[in-house]
Amino acid sequence: MDDFHPGKGDLSPDDYCFRKMSEFDLPGVLAIERDTYDYPWSETIFKDCLRVNYHCYVVEQNSTAKGYAIMTVAAGESHILNLCIGETLRGNGIGRSLLAHLVEDARRYRADTMLLEVRASNEIAIDLYYKAGFNEIGRRNAYYPAKDGREDALVLMRAL
Repeated sequence: MDDFHPGKGDLSPDDYCFRKMSEFDLPGVLAIERDTYDYPWSETIFKDCLRVNYHCYVVEQNSTAKGYAIMTVAAGESHILNLCIGETLRGNGIGRSLLAHLVEDARRYRADTMLLEVRASNEIAIDLYYKAGFNEIGRRNAYYPAKDGREDALVLMRAL
């Protein structure tokens, strides 16, 4: 499947931009992470991702971080570790655009596959990934912490 692009009613790329994340962005990124997830990543995890040169991006609007993504690329494989859009921009096609940006970046670094894990209960994200050409290739039992114990992750993959 070819990459898809924002549809009718979505924000124009003139309204936001993607850029490389820096430590300067971490307060905003952490605020989004904590507002979005019951079990957020720590500042140390984000700093480690930056330190080891993972592909870390910020969605910026009006000089403010509104979303982010972190991906690794090695040995022909890319792995999305985190992709999150802040609540104020959700539903505007930004997640789709950021995902397409990651696909382009992975291809630039000669990856031929892209993998990710997603909570089995995250229907909105799962729908986004399926529409982007991902398919379920497995399940990781009790992968994520959850209020009632642990939750499974779906392992999704797409060819690049």
